Amino acid sequence: MTPRVDKKGIWGWMLFDWAAQPFHTLLITFIFARYFAAEVAPDPETGQIWWGWMLAITGMFIAILSPILGAIADTTGPRKPWMAMFTLLTIIGCSALWLAVPGGGGITFAILAMFGIAMIGIEFAAVFNNAVMPDLVPREELGKLSGNGWALGYLGGVVSLLVVLITMVESSPGSGQTLIGLTPILGLVDVPFGGERATGPLTAIWLLVFIIPFFVFTPDSPKAVAMTGAVSNSLRSLWQTIRTLPSNTSMFAYLGSSMFYRDALNGLYGFGGIYAGGVLNWGATQLGLFGILAAVTGAIGAWWGGRLDARFGPKFVVTSSIIILIVVCIMIVTSDRDMILYMPVTDVPGGFAPSDIMFYICGALIGAAGGSVQAASRTLMADQADEDNMTEAFGLYALSGKASSFLAPALIAIVTDISGNQRIGIMPLVALFVIGLALLPWVKQRSGHG
Repeated sequence: MTPRVDKKGIWGWMLFDWAAQPFHTLLITFIFARYFAAEVAPDPETGQIWWGWMLAITGMFIAILSPILGAIADTTGPRKPWMAMFTLLTIIGCSALWLAVPGGGGITFAILAMFGIAMIGIEFAAVFNNAVMPDLVPREELGKLSGNGWALGYLGGVVSLLVVLITMVESSPGSGQTLIGLTPILGLVDVPFGGERATGPLTAIWLLVFIIPFFVFTPDSPKAVAMTGAVSNSLRSLWQTIRTLPSNTSMFAYLGSSMFYRDALNGLYGFGGIYAGGVLNWGATQLGLFGILAAVTGAIGAWWGGRLDARFGPKFVVTSSIIILIVVCIMIVTSDRDMILYMPVTDVPGGFAPSDIMFYICGALIGAAGGSVQAASRTLMADQADEDNMTEAFGLYALSGKASSFLAPALIAIVTDISGNQRIGIMPLVALFVIGLALLPWVKQRSGHG
């Protein structure tokens, strides 16, 4: 069927994922989080604990406001003004990360607060961007559109990570050279961990530049005719939706399922770099190569997942991906530098250690399964939603993703604190994935799939 908008509008929408992905790739997963835990915080264990509580507090704030903002946007109409405001918030928060000097410089908690502000901005912008998706193409094309968007986002993560590794970050501290032997640009070599700190401003500039096509080419919802009482009406509508959720078994089960499995996935992304730095003693270059592998497989997973979605439906893709992620988590929590699946291993002189190879394999699987589950999740949410309240529905979707978002980081922080072991601290993720999987049998999808 013919898309509802032209190709420029569709590409403008998809470029949001490209524009936003460096925040997740560079800052949360591979470069800045590891740097913060290893160099800004007093020690890696404390860094993992502080980072966990920051993500938990930020997630609670996002959970409370996402459905409220979504309901208001559905009533007032246009979504672009909201996206512009939250994009600006992200740019400000990311730019401030340059101030994260080694040792903290007395502003460690201020840095955490600025990161939280940036995360609030990017998450709220995603709520409104997701709500635009069903207006762009017919329902049967949503799976491919969502998959293509996520795939483009992962490719953006790869490109931004290559830029950082090739031009900004030293291959090892004090080497004075990047991954391919270049001197870090812009005098970053003369600034302690300048490359790692510069990922914040780079992410801000990247977002500012590549979100422009969305605002120029992608159509927005028309402004509501009557604005009087719009906010109060939208909040009443939201409250009515929440009150009746238990009677909508499919939507209720899906929001509950996604609440847990997306929290677990975000836990993997949020602590993967910290884990690799503390347990496997990886530096920025090793972690960057791991990130490239995960992002490439993530792009492939999102693209292929979109095709599987079109054929079998999003529920099949979500279920299969969660099973893969459960297996990966078990592999991670039973392995470290000296063992794989609790079996002792030894390093190979002059080559990759077996534990490194195992973690690279896990990264590829996390990327592929994570990419496909995120793309299919948007489509499965659209299956549950009413077209007239799409932003409100995706606000609830954000709520389900954030209502328990304190669980994964808080549980990781608590278990790490009690055990004193970063590897054991990852164990709660397995339980969260299992709970999400157990709720999926009650979730329905639109007809027309196997």
